[in-house]
Amino acid sequence: MSENSSDRWYRLTAPNRPEAGGLVAEAAAAPDSPWFSGHFPGEPILPGIAQLSMVLETLRAAAGRKMRITGLRRVRFKQAVRPEETLTIHIQPNGKSTASHSFQIKIGDDIACSGTLIAEETDS
Repeated sequence: MSENSSDRWYRLTAPNRPEAGGLVAEAAAAPDSPWFSGHFPGEPILPGIAQLSMVLETLRAAAGRKMRITGLRRVRFKQAVRPEETLTIHIQPNGKSTASHSFQIKIGDDIACSGTLIAEETDS
């Protein structure tokens, strides 16, 4: 995996488009990543905000522009993510809205997180 230059807290591969409109990328956070500093000493897990950040960064990388999260729907965290686990991020646009995307974060075949993320272009 190549390191993403905009966020050194984890590695993110460049997203690819294996199906019409969809995106797939892989991500992993090293044990010394600041994301693990508060969740939890001796039993680190990747915080949910970090997982959502990975989804947003995948969208940004694919779009080639700055974006920010403007909404979330039906987000479910189903499995703890441990340091260095490889996550596969699947993103699919929702219907007619270009801002709304369904996503799943998987560890192997198991869903760690899923939901809908609304992201809009920003200047900053």
